[in-house]
Amino acid sequence: MDYFLHTTQFIVFIIVAATTIVLALYYLTLFKVNAPKPIKTNFKEGISVIVAAKNERENLNQNLPHLLKQDYKNFEIIVVNDGSFDGTKKLLDDIALIHQNLKVVHLELKEQYQKGKKFALTMGIKAAKNEHLLFTDADCKPNSTLWIQHMANLFTKNDIILGIAPLNTKSNLLGSIISYETFHTAIQYLGYSLRDKTYMGVGRNLGYTKTLFFESKGFASHQHIMSGDDDLFIQEAEKNKKVGICFTQDSLMYSDSPSSFGEWVKQKVRHLSTSKEYKFIFKLLLGFYAVTQIFWLISAISFLLLYPKYWFMVIGLITLKWLIQWIIFGKFALKINAKKIAYALPFYDILFTLYLILFGIIKPFIKPKTWN
Repeated sequence: MDYFLHTTQFIVFIIVAATTIVLALYYLTLFKVNAPKPIKTNFKEGISVIVAAKNERENLNQNLPHLLKQDYKNFEIIVVNDGSFDGTKKLLDDIALIHQNLKVVHLELKEQYQKGKKFALTMGIKAAKNEHLLFTDADCKPNSTLWIQHMANLFTKNDIILGIAPLNTKSNLLGSIISYETFHTAIQYLGYSLRDKTYMGVGRNLGYTKTLFFESKGFASHQHIMSGDDDLFIQEAEKNKKVGICFTQDSLMYSDSPSSFGEWVKQKVRHLSTSKEYKFIFKLLLGFYAVTQIFWLISAISFLLLYPKYWFMVIGLITLKWLIQWIIFGKFALKINAKKIAYALPFYDILFTLYLILFGIIKPFIKPKTWN
């Protein structure tokens, strides 16, 4: 019996130690995001900002003025009205009478039947007069009037620009989970990109060239899938292309988070539905990381509950893991004004693991939504 207890204790401890080492290696190699060197000269070529909107009258009324007031000399805002029936058409037409740099593309229902956002974005790209494109959503608000300038500056040396789009969350448990999951996604895809492993961007704050879009044949390879206009497209388009990252305070693009648990789950299911279409290397790296995080927390808690007498053996590993994570994550969190995450990382890390467990159970049953 003693031998069994000692053996089990040893095995659980080894699992905690091994997962701690693996996670530390992920943090130190794939998550480390250093600030890019500042661009000395401002980019001055024309920029087309494209927004696909379906029944977004209220959001456009609130956020479109912030896009139109951007401090950039040569830009146009293209809003593709994707068959809206909530008064979006009249609102856009009225605003276009006042702002000459607003171009509106109206799609009738019969024109976009079973084609969705990708078709709307494609129509917006075709309508763009400029080579350099930025993308955001109707429910997004730039953090400053310099959003275009900061993102555009990176076009000097890059074909693709990855920005960050934090969410405005409520001060409750759900808000904490959403806030950290969004932050974690950002530091992950930016860190991977810096190591030539670009696997996604977020459509709320993204940029690429018109030439790149058509050279990559647009969304053709995944047109049958409703989502994926940002992650699946970027995975295909980034090959042999230069990718820049932008996370200055002025370049952040904010939007409100889902207000209920049900809405959030629905949103995450939609986002996760495309991950099964990822390249194998990304599915392997992302999946192994998530499984390791889950095993780390479960094994650490199990050891403390089963062998409290030897708590010091595991507490040291837990402290080491969180210390390394805090150095990497905290520095980035402060740069993008996510101070709560920097100051309460262990709390958010545990919540994130619970999130991974929840969606790890749900994910096998998620299928990409496709057109009939």
